[in-house]
Amino acid sequence: MPKKTTPEPTAKEVAHEAAGRMVQKKGNDVVILDLRKHSGTTDFFVIGSGATEVQVRALCDAVIEGLEEKGVAIYHVEGYQDRRWILVDCVDVVVHVFLDDLRSFYGLERLWGDAPIERIEE
Repeated sequence: MPKKTTPEPTAKEVAHEAAGRMVQKKGNDVVILDLRKHSGTTDFFVIGSGATEVQVRALCDAVIEGLEEKGVAIYHVEGYQDRRWILVDCVDVVVHVFLDDLRSFYGLERLWGDAPIERIEE
């Protein structure tokens, strides 16, 4: 009898899973930027922020846990020890979790201002 396999989630599904996990942990202003027509390196950015370093780490942990549960490979995590700007690279989706003040300083949404943006609410 053939083994039943679940299909790998699409990049859009991965982005929504990551964003949903951040919203569940009370992340601030969670958005998905659709970069498919604007970047050759990734399809989506998921951006969210937290008020404290503890919250930033909790948001990141929730994202990683949720993605791993869905069978998504995490290729690289950067900034986890500093907990100020953590980047989770899943190749087609890159998740950015910021401290609130750093998010406004770096302004990724402004840099990619021509990309469609989806705000994720509870």
